[in-house]
Amino acid sequence: MTHTRGEKKWFLTELPVVDYGKARDLQLRLVAERKTGVIDTDIVLMLEHPPVFTLGRRGGIENLTVSKEFLEKEGVSVIQVERGGDITFHGPGQIVAYPILDLNETRLSVTDYVECLEEVMICTAADWGVMAERNPINRGVWVDLKKLGSIGVAVRKGISFHGMALNVNLSLTPFSWINPCGLEGVAVTSLEKELEQKISMEQVRRRVKHHIERVFGVELVPKNLSELPRLQTALSPRVTSD
Repeated sequence: MTHTRGEKKWFLTELPVVDYGKARDLQLRLVAERKTGVIDTDIVLMLEHPPVFTLGRRGGIENLTVSKEFLEKEGVSVIQVERGGDITFHGPGQIVAYPILDLNETRLSVTDYVECLEEVMICTAADWGVMAERNPINRGVWVDLKKLGSIGVAVRKGISFHGMALNVNLSLTPFSWINPCGLEGVAVTSLEKELEQKISMEQVRRRVKHHIERVFGVELVPKNLSELPRLQTALSPRVTSD
């Protein structure tokens, strides 16, 4: 499902490496503001996270294959969240996009919306000659049987949050400490691993933004949190720079 760019404007707030809990709190505040109409425009947050495992609605703690003591030594936390899916890993070098969308206004079903997010990642990978595709085993995008990008969404009162995570140049080692997405024997990959060369996060961010505009038929308008007065301190003081 691809639309013509520029039919509608969405705000885009780009952030550095953000503590997962802080980013989740920000999403919940945005969902509430979007639902009440205090914010009348859909918003995409684009950021990275420090190392963290998150567990979706299907659980996943049983798919953690190392001890909590081991993770404490490694400085990796485990957080239960309300998105769909099972266990996954986030870390620096992974582009995360959290669209806060009124699905009724966008006229997208949840399934159509998820397929659009997959299309953004498939097209971004293709820009570097990496042929990613959907796989009926699990939502997200795959290169052969290796997972390149994950999707987990939640919907509250018609407003979507959480979103997609595309592996660019992050360390893949933590994925060996879990059964990714609850699937045993699944390998995880990144654009850098597939290309066997260094790849720029900034370049990939630009292409992700381009494909969001193209796939959803919108224009992304940069918006700092400081331009949303009730949210400008939402991430202080636990934002860390790249």
